[in-house]
Amino acid sequence: MKFYTIVMTGLVLVGTAALAAANPAMLPKHPGYPSGGDYANDTGQKNLTVEQSLSRAAVSEDTHTAQKLVDPYNARLLKSQGAGQLPTVQGPQIKIEPPVTEATRMPKQ
Repeated sequence: MKFYTIVMTGLVLVGTAALAAANPAMLPKHPGYPSGGDYANDTGQKNLTVEQSLSRAAVSEDTHTAQKLVDPYNARLLKSQGAGQLPTVQGPQIKIEPPVTEATRMPKQ
């Protein structure tokens, strides 16, 4: 049990050291984060204002939160006719006739 504890503690220390010695160039850029000296990710960059930080944060979320839904049937669409009418599409032009062409009048009793 003592050997297991020593081995696990050693692995944790080695893992922590590996994370601490990571290449800073591979870390993500954080513009606006206060530069704390030589060890900061963005040395030499100016701090952003609150408005700049908020606008850049909102823009960074647009890439994966915006819906870009693609309807595969819209690729065939040539012209949209409007409400209640079928659009003109590529392929066979199918004309759908109304189900009732004329009606018969029922006599009143």
